[in-house]
Amino acid sequence: MKHTLSVLVEDEVGVLSRISGLFARRSFNIDSLGVGPTEVAGISRIIMVVPGDQRTVEQITKQLYKLINILKVDDLTATPSVERELMLIKIHCTVDQRSSVVQIINIFRAKIVDLAENFLIAEVTGDPGKIAAFEKIVFNFGIVEIARTGKISLVRSSKINSEFLKNLSE
Repeated sequence: MKHTLSVLVEDEVGVLSRISGLFARRSFNIDSLGVGPTEVAGISRIIMVVPGDQRTVEQITKQLYKLINILKVDDLTATPSVERELMLIKIHCTVDQRSSVVQIINIFRAKIVDLAENFLIAEVTGDPGKIAAFEKIVFNFGIVEIARTGKISLVRSSKINSEFLKNLSE
């Protein structure tokens, strides 16, 4: 199972290096990593997606708290939260295929950010499922390059789990 961890850290030189060193020493893997400043000056939020069971995540959390500059570690996996990812994707498409690709881009509420004779670059933002679905649909046109940010996440203040609501409507 994949777990999403939100880690608040003091914005100091070497914090990310110490965290990655911890993961390497303990043979833990990081599937996705997003780092950026928070609403408080001097504090950054690191969102990590890590594989493992609950015991592994508890071990990771304990080890993270032993590092200096770590302020808070939360496992957001079972917590109602908003998740987003950004993908830039370069798609091969001939002039004849362009209208089909543009139609797919519009359906996914993505944006074309660059256009050339036989290629276009689309910007897709959404939950990880949307990103994966878009990638699967345009695969047959020919994906030339992909750059993804990794997942970022914030806890929903409403505490409403939209995944639960989606399942109810189905």
